[in-house]
Amino acid sequence: MNADFGMTRQEIALLRTLKTPEKIQRFLDEEVLYNKEPGGPTCRSPRRVLRDRVAHCMEGAMVAAAAFRMQGRWPLILDMEAVRDDDHLLALFRHEGHWGAVAKSNYSGLRFRDPVFRTIRELVLSYYELYYNLDGEKSLSAYSRPVNLARFDPIRWMTAEEELWEICDYLCAIPHTPVRPPGLRKKRLQVDRRLYDAGLLGSVQS
Repeated sequence: MNADFGMTRQEIALLRTLKTPEKIQRFLDEEVLYNKEPGGPTCRSPRRVLRDRVAHCMEGAMVAAAAFRMQGRWPLILDMEAVRDDDHLLALFRHEGHWGAVAKSNYSGLRFRDPVFRTIRELVLSYYELYYNLDGEKSLSAYSRPVNLARFDPIRWMTAEEELWEICDYLCAIPHTPVRPPGLRKKRLQVDRRLYDAGLLGSVQS
């Protein structure tokens, strides 16, 4: 694949303005609406998100990964699996050996993380207390290894007009590492009400 990864000059120019993880996060927060999928499930490529300016966490993670790629970083994403809740996707980056993340979410606490985490597990656990369903149940259960989206270049993940279900299926199929110790995996732990309310600040309701 060419160095432009099949993207237009306008798309490349936009992604290259997002020169830092913070700028990528600000773009996702301020320029891209949260996708509540009123017309049915979608898995848009970065091209379609840049055009439509709407995304859920998977689509937002791919946009962030595409922007990281334009910076010369690997386009890495990670899946966080949940019980009685939706999965959540992160775009990963490293700085001085530490991990950080960019994410699109309807929950305020499930977005950006500074690169201060020594391991992927440390990074994932920073989301634990703020990852809950609408019943107030803490729902984060497991996480995948980092996935380099370059493996999906043959299906043009950055520019495809088709839905990218192949990537979603892959993320669901790969092994995930449990977050909770065995004795807590079946318990329904509740989030503090104040954290619950704070997490929904600015959320898009259906």
